[in-house]
Amino acid sequence: MLDILEDKRPMVERLKKTSLMSTVCDAYLHSEDYRNLSSKSQREYDYTLRIAMATEILTGKTIGKTQIQHFTLRHATHAYDAWLHRGVSRANKIASIMSILMNWASYRELVYRNPMNGLKRVPNKQRTVMWTQEQVNTFLDTAFSQWKYRSIGLIVMMAYEWGQRIGDMRLLTWDKLDLETQRMDLEQSKRGAEVHLPISDQLKHVLVQQKDYFGFQPYVAPQVRPSDGAYKPYILDTLCIHINEIKREAGLPLELTAMDLRRTAITEMVEAGVDITQIKQVSGHKNINSLTPYIKHTFSGASSALAMRQAHKDRDNDDT
Repeated sequence: MLDILEDKRPMVERLKKTSLMSTVCDAYLHSEDYRNLSSKSQREYDYTLRIAMATEILTGKTIGKTQIQHFTLRHATHAYDAWLHRGVSRANKIASIMSILMNWASYRELVYRNPMNGLKRVPNKQRTVMWTQEQVNTFLDTAFSQWKYRSIGLIVMMAYEWGQRIGDMRLLTWDKLDLETQRMDLEQSKRGAEVHLPISDQLKHVLVQQKDYFGFQPYVAPQVRPSDGAYKPYILDTLCIHINEIKREAGLPLELTAMDLRRTAITEMVEAGVDITQIKQVSGHKNINSLTPYIKHTFSGASSALAMRQAHKDRDNDDT
């Protein structure tokens, strides 16, 4: 990221309380903790820490040019106010990754406490947009009607049916599928959770066709045209552009995003009365709190809950 030294271990050993934040940041980016992150997380941390180190604080210096012993909560608050111009979600992401860096430094006794811990953050606005079944069907009909959109339609279909992240479906490989037993075994990229999911008859039919077309290479839903002699997976930004194209052709609201499909699938399971433990087995979440952002309060869900409550009361009255 900044001035990279060949000898990584001495770089960490030379850190002092008087070291500049940029030097500490470089050491972290060569640490075992950083190497244990997924490649996607590594790219995000590197990009985010570049932004943080270049942020000017009250002293007139950037964070990167500040000694770590002098980086305080007051400085962090000033920097956070600047990050908010990038949006609340982005500001909170920068603050979270900065906190990870400062915890790493605290463990090495470069600071007594993590100043990011006292930061008052603006809560992220919870997104509640969901797809209807009709909208999903309209999208898939439009996508599968054109060869150029076939793989994109399959990515959306798998993400919705299995309640998985678009990114994981984009990179899904044939070795994760057993079409004969109709089973998919996936290690999720975000937290490494393993999920084992059934393949419905309808999805199997589409996958069998897809394997006839693209079974000679590893990816289930690659770009339909080769690049540099290979069929590569879609880049996420490019995928989103094509999804917007399909939505326009299908006459669907542009506010719908592919990311909303996971929330939609999880909310539908909640409304169907599926046990939270079973939902976690599908979604890969480790605790209930992680599921909360995906669950939207709906009229049908509330109606079902109250109907179940009334039925229980009626049974009690009958017993008496």
